[in-house]
Formats: sequence, C-alpha cells, structure tokens
Amino acid sequence: MDKVSTISGRAIPLGLKNVDTDVIIPAHWLKTVSREGLGKGAFETIRAAPGNPFDVEDFAGAPILIAGDNFGCGSSREHAAWAMLDMGLTAVIAPSFSDIFSGNAFKNGILAVELPQEQVDRLLEVAKEHPITIDLENQVVTTPFQDRFAFEIDPFRKHCLLNGLDEIGLTLERDETIETHEKQRAGSLPWLDAPKKHRREPA
Repeated sequence: MDKVSTISGRAIPLGLKNVDTDVIIPAHWLKTVSREGLGKGAFETIRAAPGNPFDVEDFAGAPILIAGDNFGCGSSREHAAWAMLDMGLTAVIAPSFSDIFSGNAFKNGILAVELPQEQVDRLLEVAKEHPITIDLENQVVTTPFQDRFAFEIDPFRKHCLLNGLDEIGLTLERDETIETHEKQRAGSLPWLDAPKKHRREPA
C-alpha cells in the first residue's frame, strides 16, 4: 500500500448525497477479482449524464473527490475502493461516510476526510477552479484562499496511512516478536513442529 501524507491537486466537486457503492461501481463490473480496469466503470451512471464533473477536462487525474452526506452507503463491496483507486482517487471529503466503505477505503489506502457540511460546501465552491490540499500529518484541509479546516482521524488509521501499512505490513512490523515467539514455542512445545506420521490405511 502506498504511503499517504499530503494530497494536493484538483478535487472533483461531486457533492451528491447518498452515493451508494452500486453507483461507485455497478454490479455488472463485479465479475472480476482483479483490481485493474475497474476505474472504467467507476461512477458509470453519473458519467453517462451530460455535463457531469467527471468529464470536465480540468478534473482529469484529480486525486480528490468531494461528495455529499452518507457517501459509500449500500452493499459492502470492496470493489468500490478498488475502482476509485484505479481512476486515480486517493482521498474523499464528505460530511459523513458509511462505516463499511470507510473501512474498505482505509484498508486500500484511500483517505476519507469527514468535515461539517458548511466546510464541504466551501470546498465544493473552491474546487470548481482551484486546487485543494489535504495534509494528513497535521490533519488539515487547506485552499489557496487561506481556508484551513481541521479534521479528526483515528490514530491507528493515521499511522497506517502515513506509513503505507496494510494488514500484511502491520504483521511484518512484528517480525522480530513473531520470530522470538516461534523460537520459544519450539523449545517448550517441540512436538508441535514434529513431522506428522502417516497413518497406514487398512488393507
């Protein structure tokens, strides 16, 4: 998982409330177990409408999405986070998130920033023409107009995102402890590592 520290650039001003995971990645895209290529189907129904923000050239490759309340509701499909990453999104700002989506986003290295509605509205306005910066280390969202919006984040999630640690990475951080435990166990419970004898099948 890539490290997340400062995310800066254009932000897609979506602003819609209750965007569920079926909107983020429709069900007919779920036939694959690969994470690659899902970005093509991300927000498919919204992108099909003329004048949608995803088709604005200025937002091409934007790393940030600004959404409305209850983003990521609906089914628990992890493909939603995969699709967003595949289209280049590494952060979402919204007034609130579905708990399941928030967890899937975190596990895949997407920063979910929760801010009050009035601050989200301000960012939606700024994003139309100007970049936005998210500083995870200092937990603040800023704009070129001196806007400075502080946000809260679970310390454990912050640590993992800053250091690019997924579940495997967290386990490897304890490599020495695990190795010490295995050596102690081998000394006190040697039969656990003894080769199993094959039982002879009756004739």
